[in-house]
Amino acid sequence: MRIVKFTAPLLLPVVLMSCGGTVAETAPPVVTRAAALLEGTSRGCSFLLSSRTRPGGYPPLTEILLTREATSSCEEGSGVVVLGTSYNGSSLSLLATEQGIAVGFTSKGSPSGSAAISVQLRHLDPQTLSVVRAASLAALNPFYAGYVYSGELTLLADGTTLEVRGSKHGTIPGETGGGAQYLATYPDFFTSTTPPTILAY
Repeated sequence: MRIVKFTAPLLLPVVLMSCGGTVAETAPPVVTRAAALLEGTSRGCSFLLSSRTRPGGYPPLTEILLTREATSSCEEGSGVVVLGTSYNGSSLSLLATEQGIAVGFTSKGSPSGSAAISVQLRHLDPQTLSVVRAASLAALNPFYAGYVYSGELTLLADGTTLEVRGSKHGTIPGETGGGAQYLATYPDFFTSTTPPTILAY
């Protein structure tokens, strides 16, 4: 099984193609590492996760896109899907595996400076680009909006468990511990809808 993982912050341009989305002591070893570009390969196809500012309109609205690039080894050909939107940019993360594509991106639903920020997670079928699973990580605060600022995806050595790490302000429902960092662990992410265990530290 080939596993490729990439993370990058903020905005990247994209060209649309036509069609034919203590912790260190307890965490299992990982088999993936961060890289500079949001590209990966699954089932012979190359994928690019990127964002762009939607043309027209104000304030600026960011679109998050997953693009499948046409190659000689990709039977499905080129395609693109818009996975979501966010005001004021988005932090992106991508895992391309033989089981599917996992995507994480931050989303801000309002241009207001105090609007909540959450991490959106998607599992996509590499062949159809359809969303198989959608989940989110959002923080709550009794006095103002909560913020989950980032979500870096990692696939553990068992090949089925997805970890999401990042920083936050507020409490993610169901979390244990306390602190401004979090680790969310999704067992069998590609084959189930099992909710995560969340550790704050």
